Order: sequence, then C-alpha cells, then structure tokens
Amino acid sequence: MKTFMPKQQDVKREWWVVDATDIPLGRLASQVAAILRGKNKPTYTPHADMGDNVIVINCDKVALTGDKLNQKFYKYHTLYPGGDRAIQYKKLMAEKSDFVVEHAVKGMLPKNTLGRHMLKKLRTYKGAEHQHEAQSPKVLKIKGGK
Repeated sequence: MKTFMPKQQDVKREWWVVDATDIPLGRLASQVAAILRGKNKPTYTPHADMGDNVIVINCDKVALTGDKLNQKFYKYHTLYPGGDRAIQYKKLMAEKSDFVVEHAVKGMLPKNTLGRHMLKKLRTYKGAEHQHEAQSPKVLKIKGGK
C-alpha cells in the first residue's frame, strides 16, 4: 500500500470571508490560521501549503476579553540603541486594527518560509467592504462569537 502525497497543482483553493464582529481575537486567529494551513481538508499535509484564502472583514470590531485594551501592549524594537517601543492595544485597535488581526494569525502559523507563504493568503479589512467579490467567497462562521 502506498502513501498518498498530494501535489501543489492538485490543491483546490477556496475563498472564505469571515466577519470578525464581536469574536474574541485569539479564537478568530486560531481558526483562521487552521484554514490557512489547510487543516480543514482531509488531504492536509504538514509540509505543504494546502490552505485556502481567507478574507477577514470588520477587524475594528474584534473583541478583546477582560481589560486587554488597557493592559496589553504591542512591543517592538527600532534596532537603534534604546529603541524599545510599546503601543497600548487601545491605540493600536483605533489606528491599525487590521494589523492586530494579522499579527495574531501570524503568531499561530509556522515560523518558516511555508508560514510566510501561508500568511500571503490572508486579507484583512477594517470595514465591511472588500474587493474580492469576483472570487465569490463563501461565508465562514466562527464558533464562539456573541
């Protein structure tokens, strides 16, 4: 008996649209990352990109539980001496809420070339409009939203 190994040209990619309104950020990110990896398909292979394209709309309405808006910080370094920076999530959600969702999903993907390739299939939008109607995306219902 031979092991079935799917090839890249045999992968059928679909488009999914997710409404992030009132869904906790971590729950949204974990389920979107699973779709990007292809874990929802029976032909899932860890070393191949089997995932679908995902469009996340209404990123500005994503929920952060508890008091994370005030207590959580996005930290980075400018690569200059003394260049530690921290931005409160309250400010970050007001200015770049699409970046917050991308950053959460990126943390749940593999940290290699394959993960960077999977992240390119994610599109995030602050509002309810997106420009991918031509791909006729299907609606993906995330469990655990209000």
